[in-house]
Amino acid sequence: MSNRHERVAEEVKKVVSETIRTKVSNPNIGMVTITDVELTKEMETATVYYTSLNENKEEVSEGLEKSKGLIRSEVAKEIRIRKAPELAFKYDNSIEYGNKIESLIKEIKDQ
Repeated sequence: MSNRHERVAEEVKKVVSETIRTKVSNPNIGMVTITDVELTKEMETATVYYTSLNENKEEVSEGLEKSKGLIRSEVAKEIRIRKAPELAFKYDNSIEYGNKIESLIKEIKDQ
């Protein structure tokens, strides 16, 4: 990925995170952390990876989908690129996976 792609992805991550924290009022979303953003080569689509403390992941996903228009408009306002990318939200389960691996290693050590 080029430097420009990395910079734009990092800016999208900041704007999405700040917008969710300050402007999105959907109670289903709750505490969401944006972990990563991946842009397509043409910067037409941004895949936004997130984690949540909310147990009901389906509610969080639906809340983000409903707020997608507001979030994209904030990205368009804050970042100077020709066209704001379409947003696709995906749950990032790498933290849960890491915790599972860690507990398995601990269990093996204890035996």
